[in-house]
Amino acid sequence: MKAPCVRVERERGEATRRELAESDLIPDDLEIEVEDGWLYVPVSDADAVPDGFEVVERDVPTRQTPDTPADILGFDPSYERLGDIVLIDEDDSARARKIADAIVASELPVKTVLNRASKVKGQTRVRDWDVLVGEQTETVHREYGCVFSLDVARVYFSPRLATERHRVAEQVAADERAFDMFAGVGPFVIPFAKRGAQVVGTDVNDVAIDYLRENARRNGVEDRITAISGDVRETTSEYENWADRLVMNLPHSAGEFLDTAVALAGDDCVVHYYDIQHEDDPFGPGENAIRAVAEPEYDVSVETRREVRSYAPHELNVCLDVRLTR
Repeated sequence: MKAPCVRVERERGEATRRELAESDLIPDDLEIEVEDGWLYVPVSDADAVPDGFEVVERDVPTRQTPDTPADILGFDPSYERLGDIVLIDEDDSARARKIADAIVASELPVKTVLNRASKVKGQTRVRDWDVLVGEQTETVHREYGCVFSLDVARVYFSPRLATERHRVAEQVAADERAFDMFAGVGPFVIPFAKRGAQVVGTDVNDVAIDYLRENARRNGVEDRITAISGDVRETTSEYENWADRLVMNLPHSAGEFLDTAVALAGDDCVVHYYDIQHEDDPFGPGENAIRAVAEPEYDVSVETRREVRSYAPHELNVCLDVRLTR
């Protein structure tokens, strides 16, 4: 079948394959080919291939796919992968056990299967888990060329937001000063710094901040990151009028921090404001809240209104990209 492929000299093949795999760009069902000294690595999204690689269209053979959980179960179960941990969300314990057994029996590289036992709760946004297979809740997760160490039982991390994080990161310029007000283990902070920005990340979860510092070292960007443990409203007065870009990914409560966001914003600042609202008016409440706090000191311009994902029946997780100009 026809597919976009990265074309690279055979000598650079393994390094290229590894970089594309870390960005989760290599499909499982297509073969990598070698021809006349060139390696052709199929990719799932040509637009997401990092700069510097040559992309060509090519007929490539399909690969004999390994057994998947769906093959074993006869239906397609819902699950998420974080490194070598698989996360499921099943109320029926018997069904959860059946899915976990199928995941282990499949070809997925998995050491632990966890079932959600509670909603996200508390200031630290962690949840309880039932361990169905294995023991560990700590893993190393790769996303768009970045590496994140984390413990799902002690920090908040959603792999579902990878595409959204990548969308925002691609807007970051090397000379920017960026601030993530609810940084967690660094899924915005790390890619921002890898693009050359100076980044500050804060979080009330001191475990998450420890992982953020570790992840800065893992990704070689510790010199461009400042990690601060504590409530952003109480710990960041020295960064007033500092930020060119702000991330406010605390959808249920971000509005409570808008005074602080405006204080942190520089003369020209883009705010990525995440919200959860009813589908009848998903963007209006957030935009009105931002205008109420930022005007008249700033001109407020909404540059993007984006539905990130469905959150609950009739509720949407959305993002407003808003430019504040003093």
